Amino acid sequence: MIIRSETPDDEDAIHSIILAAFAPASYAAGSEAQIIRELRKHGDLTISLVAQVDKEIAGHIAFSPVKIGGRHHDWFGLGPVAVRPNLQGCGIGSELVGRGLALLKAQSARGCVLLGKPAFYKRFGFQSNGTIAFDGLPTRLVQHLVFADEAPVGELTYARAFDLVKSPSRPKP
Repeated sequence: MIIRSETPDDEDAIHSIILAAFAPASYAAGSEAQIIRELRKHGDLTISLVAQVDKEIAGHIAFSPVKIGGRHHDWFGLGPVAVRPNLQGCGIGSELVGRGLALLKAQSARGCVLLGKPAFYKRFGFQSNGTIAFDGLPTRLVQHLVFADEAPVGELTYARAFDLVKSPSRPKP
């Protein structure tokens, strides 16, 4: 497996992988693939990595700037992360997360936040102490990883591309 930065030639494969990975998820809003296109379009795709297996794109991860309590604080949001359904559970997602976090740290990010399953993300050091909130979700799902200083406190706001998934009927993870 090779983990590398996306190239323009990868965009359609990334879109397809995200659609396939999120299709069966009850919490998915159905716009996750479009979010990546919008992040790219607005210059908010800070890190975009692909996992390549046998010369084919097998997974993708994105990191974009976030605000917490109305300020950027040099924090970034992880997500979405997606792996081809037939390759899930093979460690591809974990490799993408690990490499992406290492790149964020190397770029002097102060921390990373995500919405996700604590059982998966705690292995990378993510935790939730209830100080960062998002859209009424249970605080255990709003997790953060501090690289420098302390975690900011307040409401989490993602890049404007994520507004595609904001609606009153959006399912909760």
